[in-house]
Amino acid sequence: MSAIRTRGLVAAAAVLLCCGSVWAQSTYPTKTVTLVVPYSAGGSTDLITRLIARELTAQMGRQVVVDNRVGGGGSIGWSSVARSPADGYTLLATELSFTVAPALVANLPFDTRKNFQQVVTATSVPHVQVVTPSLPVKDVKGLIALAKSRPGELNFGSGGTGTNTHLGSELFKSVTGTNMTHIPYKGAGAVLTDLMAGQVQVLVSAAPTVLPYVNSKRLRALMITDDKRFAPLPDVPTAVELKLPGMVMKFWVGYAVPAGTPQPVVERLNKEIVAAVNAPEAKKRLTEMGADAVGNSVPDATKLVGDEIERWAAVVKNAGIKPQ
Repeated sequence: MSAIRTRGLVAAAAVLLCCGSVWAQSTYPTKTVTLVVPYSAGGSTDLITRLIARELTAQMGRQVVVDNRVGGGGSIGWSSVARSPADGYTLLATELSFTVAPALVANLPFDTRKNFQQVVTATSVPHVQVVTPSLPVKDVKGLIALAKSRPGELNFGSGGTGTNTHLGSELFKSVTGTNMTHIPYKGAGAVLTDLMAGQVQVLVSAAPTVLPYVNSKRLRALMITDDKRFAPLPDVPTAVELKLPGMVMKFWVGYAVPAGTPQPVVERLNKEIVAAVNAPEAKKRLTEMGADAVGNSVPDATKLVGDEIERWAAVVKNAGIKPQ
């Protein structure tokens, strides 16, 4: 084969590849897009994803549906998307637990970094540290002093081992050098009931979960785990104001696709989801839920997940939590 003909074939292949990518981006989607939520309906991740799905359906002209694939603390949904075709038609709703899994789940059947391509961080919500009103403390300083005077006697509740509610209080213990006892529950509802009754004394949870109870005086808020104040609780100080910058943590919701999804499709999805969370009605609903629209770039979303994996691996190790 002549050199001229070889060069011609290479050039033609490059044109076809380029045109193929442009075609994939311009024609996608041609069928229903599924957003997989690895938890039951009604939680924060599910509600945010359903809001985004409605906006995407209107924007993209194709049905975007939510599929709750529940079980295994999220691993059933995570694994199903990892095995899905890398074509942009199946997305995974990711959040803090997704980045904790590598440190907590023994023999995880996928690699969180290698088997997924992050698309976007859609929203974020600060956590709030709350205590039962019967606890004789009015602020974080008082809680730290009480916990240090009674090591191991104060109980903090969680919605289960390895959840954001568990790791938030483990982070507090690490940052403040306090010792409290973990009492895991099967879900947020049960821990809230016992917290209000004083059976457990402390909880760190996503703001939307505890906001109604704080507003009704059934719980006392001590700290917003953020570097800026939370509008619905304007009088509650932030972790940074309290000189506890290590306590800054947010409940975020993002989206990922299987690794190998064509980059033009990833960029299209990023663009559409950013537009969805910034649509006026969606933004209004997110604000009512206590959430902020983020809508970052693909590289920034990827960096966030990588940083969170490393951060929570250190927290899990320091807390002595063993993979199960």
